[in-house]
Amino acid sequence: MAPTRTPKPERDRKLRGPLMLRSDEKQASTHDQRLLESLGSSDHDWKHADPWRVMRIQSEFVAGFDALSDLPKAVTVFGSARLGEGTPEYETAHQLGVALVEAGYAVITGGGPGLMEGPNRGAHEAGGVSVGLGIELPFEQGLNDWVDLGLNFRYFFARKTMFLKYSQAFVALPGGFGTLDEVFEMLVMVQTGKVTSFPIVLLGTEFWGGLVEWIRAQQLARGLISPGDDDLFLVTDSIDEAVSYIVNAHKVISDERLRAAGRGE
Repeated sequence: MAPTRTPKPERDRKLRGPLMLRSDEKQASTHDQRLLESLGSSDHDWKHADPWRVMRIQSEFVAGFDALSDLPKAVTVFGSARLGEGTPEYETAHQLGVALVEAGYAVITGGGPGLMEGPNRGAHEAGGVSVGLGIELPFEQGLNDWVDLGLNFRYFFARKTMFLKYSQAFVALPGGFGTLDEVFEMLVMVQTGKVTSFPIVLLGTEFWGGLVEWIRAQQLARGLISPGDDDLFLVTDSIDEAVSYIVNAHKVISDERLRAAGRGE
């Protein structure tokens, strides 16, 4: 018996640039790879190629800022592309998307399958704003069917800027190197004060517990991070607790800003 497939969403999606291409041809490299490995390669001489790359990079920022400028308050959710429908993690991701919309947030993901699709699906089904920020990869991925507003990026750093600029919180589900990269980048940004008002939640105590223990036993105990840096995030298994943590953090920040405005600061 063939497995049942989840019906695709009813809303029609329209492509408004950049390029989408259906092809059986294998992609030899990505724009990120060509940028970072250009010296000593067969690419154009860097004096001529890199200035044009700057224009391409600039266009990604312009397109991102333009597309996302009217986005309501939002939470970015990251997680593995490899844990798909039928896994407990996917169901958690789906329920998280619903809960975030019910709390008044748009949902942003990396736009791919698995634990990126789950939150997008939940947000879409709850009638909220479901955003996917995809990335060019050497293997085919594309935006999942539950993304209502989607952009595809050539460069990871342009895409990461959009996650930071247009999110007010960050939730990490179980994932691989990419998810860990995002977690630590967000922690560094909060630790150094580059972003403020930015709650971070690690959802899944069994998955994240070992990492948190290592942070405290190695980094904190040896003075490699400061006391309190290990409390820049919440670790929980509860979707309700995760969403309440985000909502309450934003309420505290809003109240502080109102008091500061009243004092004329």
